Amino acid sequence: MAEQVSIRLPRVLRDGDDAGALDVLQEYFTRKVAKTGYLRTGALWDTWDPSGNRDRDVDRFTAEDLVAVTLLAVQVPAQGALFLLGESNASLNGLLADVGPDRDLAGEADPLTPESPVWRLETALRDIHGVGRTMASKLIARKRPRLFPIYDDVVGRELGTKTAHLEPVRFSLHARNGELHDRLSDLRDRAGLSDVVPAVRILDVLAWMQGKGYKPASV
Repeated sequence: MAEQVSIRLPRVLRDGDDAGALDVLQEYFTRKVAKTGYLRTGALWDTWDPSGNRDRDVDRFTAEDLVAVTLLAVQVPAQGALFLLGESNASLNGLLADVGPDRDLAGEADPLTPESPVWRLETALRDIHGVGRTMASKLIARKRPRLFPIYDDVVGRELGTKTAHLEPVRFSLHARNGELHDRLSDLRDRAGLSDVVPAVRILDVLAWMQGKGYKPASV
């Protein structure tokens, strides 16, 4: 069995004082951006469901999913959209259904491998023209937000997961009886956020904000 590797925790999770982490979460999710007077579009990602059909469409990729990922600053190119919603839609939906219902990544006791359904789905998405690693992660996270961690270059750099992301995040959340998962969930609750926001998303935001240079006021 390959050696299991942990992530590098964001600084605010290493300091031993949760005030910094709470400030980061409130900055990202609840404070308006000075330049625009609006919340970050990413703050709307977790609850965005304009049609009310998100639960109904849990096992199928839709046009709404392609709009949703724009809230996280990526856009599926036209050719990729044609494959996602056209000739590849049925096969991708089958792979998505094989993943099973959404559930906490921390509860996955066994390592995720290239044979795992969610890994196979990511591979299929990344094979589509214009859909790379970052976009594929956001599309899957849209459908399985508790299970699949969002990846981009900023998060990968901060967590030390540019080579591999999914399995190190799973291992770290599952280790020590889910200690990190529980801490992230507790931070979410103490920041006053909805429990719709999963633990993997809290980790993503803490890492991304650090990588973008945000300095918590309380640190």
